[in-house]
Amino acid sequence: MKRRDIVLASAGAALAGIPELGQAQQDFPKPGSTIKYVVPFAPGGLTDIMARTVAQKLTEAWKVSVIVENKAGGNAQIGAEQVAKSTPDGSSILAITLTHAANVALFPNAPYSLTRDLRPVALLAGSPMLVVVPINSPIKDFKDLIAVSKTRQLNAGSSGNGTPPHLTMALFNDLNKTQMTHIPYRGGAPSMTDLIGGQLDVIFSNFPESIAHVKGGKLRPIAICSLSRHPAVPDVPTAFEAGMPGLFVENWTAAMIQAKTPDAIVEKYSREMIKIMYSADVEERAKQQGFRVTQKGSDEFGRFLKNEIDRWSRIIKTAKITAT
Repeated sequence: MKRRDIVLASAGAALAGIPELGQAQQDFPKPGSTIKYVVPFAPGGLTDIMARTVAQKLTEAWKVSVIVENKAGGNAQIGAEQVAKSTPDGSSILAITLTHAANVALFPNAPYSLTRDLRPVALLAGSPMLVVVPINSPIKDFKDLIAVSKTRQLNAGSSGNGTPPHLTMALFNDLNKTQMTHIPYRGGAPSMTDLIGGQLDVIFSNFPESIAHVKGGKLRPIAICSLSRHPAVPDVPTAFEAGMPGLFVENWTAAMIQAKTPDAIVEKYSREMIKIMYSADVEERAKQQGFRVTQKGSDEFGRFLKNEIDRWSRIIKTAKITAT
């Protein structure tokens, strides 16, 4: 039996043994109702694309209207706060990423608590960070980067303070005992422009932001921060292979819901989302966007999220990273 079948069968058997959960699941969602899938980022990004894919599949499966609502701003906190303070009836669900795990340390006085006001539903997919340098850089591979960064100050760009590229650079510094100079930009595109132009030495980039420039011959990929090589760049070694096993970073996307939402509703979401991510067309769509399907149910995702919060809180404190 395939792993996906085991996961789905086990979840179904467990829920079948709890009559009140089974009945509550049957009652949700009510026919003709509307569900808001809140994406705390602008339209068109990878999290938005994945959320729209899942929303479409939920609409088809449940015969209700699942609408993606983009609520960008506040380093992804505005949309998160909206769901955190929503009615706990399953009518609102939130897309989150690694950014939210980092926000716990970056914004200690946030108007909501990720861990108290929201609860995990499912981890859906992850996109590994890709380490890239200009095509004409004297840095030829990742071992060069490790060595050169110990002999001279390198400039590393990112899409902003506290973003995944910044955090990955900080993790590299922590592991390598070096101090690259961080150059924050207002988004990934302008940082890529300056890297191509030679104003920057390196970017620990979101995969989708750099892969087109790699394919176009403008950037050289020197490592991928995942446990295995990526099919889009099969000749690029993992950081583990290149000499830094601790540099494992994926910018993941997942779903959370208001903390007081009944267990039955959370389990129904979790089970259906896992089923959606296992479907062949969604897996292929995710792959085309640079994602790998890495689905985890509510409990397993909850443990993963705690580890991510702890991990990045330590790096943020060590590197003295602030949100501005």
